[in-house]
Amino acid sequence: MAGNSTAASEQSRVIATCLLAGKIMLQSGGETYRVEDTMKRMAAALGLPHSHSYVVPTGIFFSVDATEPAKLIRISERTTDLHKVSEVNAISRRIGQGELSAIDAYGLLQQIEGQPSSYSFAVQLTAAALSSGCFTIMFGGGWGDFIPALICGGTGYAAVIAFHRLVLVKFFAELTASFLIGILALLLVYLGIGHELDKIIIGSVMPLVPGLLITNAVRDLMAGHLVSGLSKGAEAFLTAFAIGTGIAVVFSLFM
Repeated sequence: MAGNSTAASEQSRVIATCLLAGKIMLQSGGETYRVEDTMKRMAAALGLPHSHSYVVPTGIFFSVDATEPAKLIRISERTTDLHKVSEVNAISRRIGQGELSAIDAYGLLQQIEGQPSSYSFAVQLTAAALSSGCFTIMFGGGWGDFIPALICGGTGYAAVIAFHRLVLVKFFAELTASFLIGILALLLVYLGIGHELDKIIIGSVMPLVPGLLITNAVRDLMAGHLVSGLSKGAEAFLTAFAIGTGIAVVFSLFM
């Protein structure tokens, strides 16, 4: 009886470790097939060679065999933090090499989960603003449009984060932020600070464009994960639609 209890306890620790690893990766922007592969490799290295994982953008299902009930983790928030994905992959490799037990790996994963974002809000805002100005130049705008795009892009990025905290529906946060970008760009051009309205707007909305979502959707589809690929593609489409709608409303009202 004691042996069975010990084995069951160890199995529970392995399952908890695999689920936590998958949760961190999925919440941080990892691809579906990468999350499933990492969980299966970790389980096999920790003594559960016949595990099964099924991952969708909003949840993870994990089972060790046909006799045990499947475990489920709900994923409600997703962001982009590829540093955490890389750290989880490093832990998975250490488990595969026999350097970590399930208990040690779980402790390290908890530390990773509790880490704040790799970059502060100020750094993210600065990067978004600078990239907006650079995108404006890349898309054919003049250097006179660099500062207006920098202002619009930084304001739009700050707005989407602020509105998302106030309104849980991401679509409305992105729509409102893009509307604000359009209004601000129009105002700057009217005041003579900017020159080419279209180039300023295009550069300013680029930090909001769901590039990682589109990439992951295509990669998941190519890997055969049709449900995840289509759902991520739909989410990317809604984001792009929100951005376009916000700008279109500005043009409809004021042009």
